Amino acid sequence: MQGFSDKLYKSNQLRRFPDACLSEGKETMVEIDIKELLESGAHFGHSAAKWHPKMARNIHSKRGDTHIINLERTVEAFEEALPALTEIAASGKPILFVGTKKQLSEVVKNAAESVEQPYVIDRWVGGTLTNSGTIAKQIQKLTELEKRMESGELARKYNKLEVQRFQEEIDLLNARYGGIKKLAGKPGAVVILSANDDANAVREAKILGVPIFAIVDSNVDPTGIKYAIPGNDDALMALEVYTKYFTEAIKEGLKKKGEKNEKKA
Repeated sequence: MQGFSDKLYKSNQLRRFPDACLSEGKETMVEIDIKELLESGAHFGHSAAKWHPKMARNIHSKRGDTHIINLERTVEAFEEALPALTEIAASGKPILFVGTKKQLSEVVKNAAESVEQPYVIDRWVGGTLTNSGTIAKQIQKLTELEKRMESGELARKYNKLEVQRFQEEIDLLNARYGGIKKLAGKPGAVVILSANDDANAVREAKILGVPIFAIVDSNVDPTGIKYAIPGNDDALMALEVYTKYFTEAIKEGLKKKGEKNEKKA
């Protein structure tokens, strides 16, 4: 494995990129380490038999039956995407993190909470973006039940079994909507850690014209994804690296927003 990685590293002329990554005149201070991506397994795609032809330019080679993703394309995609993400964060618009794959839940939740952004990790409820009225009613129901539970109102009015059922309902609603309680209206962007597993989130964001920042593995059609970043969407280490880059870009944007507000004060 090490020999293969070394060979890939040399063949791609892998390098550490500078702190400042420029895209369309915008700047973000995020260090993208392509060697770190390689060591995390970001270059391993899916079976060559399952590849999507529109990912051809992002494929470096094939190892056995597995496609190897060209990490230079991954870095180029991050270079383009991160400055845009920084600008959206600086504008004050919320950025919705999405990662409903089981092994992703804690990674996505921790990343989103570290930059105080909304998230979806349990499952994508149809209409989360395109049917905001219905979703808002569910969130309102959750909020009201939590207030009644915390105040002791439910315990005073109902027996223990009924209170337990209310708690189960609260837990279910929290699993589905807890991460988007404070999301009012359309987000400024969505960050999707697996475009393949969360295709419904991609579809709804496309309908609303919300900028999509998504990891696309070798079996994904990247059409319509504004910032499609080629990479392994299964390896936990790789996903942790991606979320680190995304959150660092958002933190830079939030810092800019804070500095701008200070100047106004």
